[in-house]
Amino acid sequence: MTNHLSTPRIHSLFDPNTWTATHVVYEHDGGPCAVIDPVLDFDQKSGRIRHGNAEKVRDFIDAHQLKLEWILETHAHADHLSAAAWLKRTLGGKTGIGAHINEVQQVFKRIFNLEPGFQTDGSQFDRLLAEGDTLQLGSLTGHVLAVPGHTPACLAYQFGDAVFVGDTLFMPDVGTARCDFPGGDAKALYASIQKLLQLPGSTRLFMCHDYPPSDRAIALESTVAQQRADNIHVHDGISESDFVAMRTTRDATLEMPVLMLPSIQVNIRAGELPPPENNGTSYLKTPINLL
Repeated sequence: MTNHLSTPRIHSLFDPNTWTATHVVYEHDGGPCAVIDPVLDFDQKSGRIRHGNAEKVRDFIDAHQLKLEWILETHAHADHLSAAAWLKRTLGGKTGIGAHINEVQQVFKRIFNLEPGFQTDGSQFDRLLAEGDTLQLGSLTGHVLAVPGHTPACLAYQFGDAVFVGDTLFMPDVGTARCDFPGGDAKALYASIQKLLQLPGSTRLFMCHDYPPSDRAIALESTVAQQRADNIHVHDGISESDFVAMRTTRDATLEMPVLMLPSIQVNIRAGELPPPENNGTSYLKTPINLL
């Protein structure tokens, strides 16, 4: 890949309420940048939205005189609402997500009985991305890697020696993502992870989440070599059948993410709220006894 040995600058922010990392990728001050997986603050109890995390991203971009070119989602997240729409309105830029988002939209349009006008073709996003596509940030080229398994639309983004892996991998002592959401597939996730672990050992891998054990601080970066040696779910020597058995058994014990229902409804709309009803208010639905 071109630019593989380049080292982009990366500024990472962490939201402790959702355990989510947002990354700003750029080459130098004053140049273009991309934001990966921005977080919108949502209070489940009150239904109120705030923009504290997104404002931190904006402030960093302003302080370094960057121009926001891309707002990239690794997938339609189930654990936080996306701030993509707010950032686009505030700073400009284009939104991107995996081309298979249409499959996710079709499933959840049925589950939430969304309005007839909701399109399930991904048109809410500015660009639908697939394996082999590229994105430019000045002279820095981003390469799109398809990594399905957690969802069918999951992507990773490689800029130089850095790869933003979404929910394929966590830090080595945490493991890998669940595969029990609609469209999830443990075999597909294993294959996606193997694709990432074939990259050079020094390749930097940036996490979308960290759920650390009590004896260490939050960490958002590892390497291919560290993952191959130490990942508790998928280190070297773990076969596909071993992984699928572990993942299937483990997923059966996991509770639904706290913000899954509101998150999905917003994130399949590229971070926009559902259209206001006749009283001017937007509503997020909770299906009863369906999931």
